[in-house]
Amino acid sequence: MTMRLKLRRVGNSIGAIFPKEVLTALGVSEGDDLNVTPSEGGFHISPYDREFEKQMEAARKIMKKRRNVLRELAK
Repeated sequence: MTMRLKLRRVGNSIGAIFPKEVLTALGVSEGDDLNVTPSEGGFHISPYDREFEKQMEAARKIMKKRRNVLRELAK
């Protein structure tokens, strides 16, 4: 199912108007944050998950600290 979103000026930015059905399917409402992630076909939009973000930050720190170990494991 494809939906067209309308872009509108909001101050100095541009905002997208999401239909009610999309907001309900995402489980979000006005004021909530969204994650926009690049994907093969364009972008993936999902609700922002604070707990997931904390886990990803911990993973980034480990990957940075243990870069050489992870490189060896990837061989």
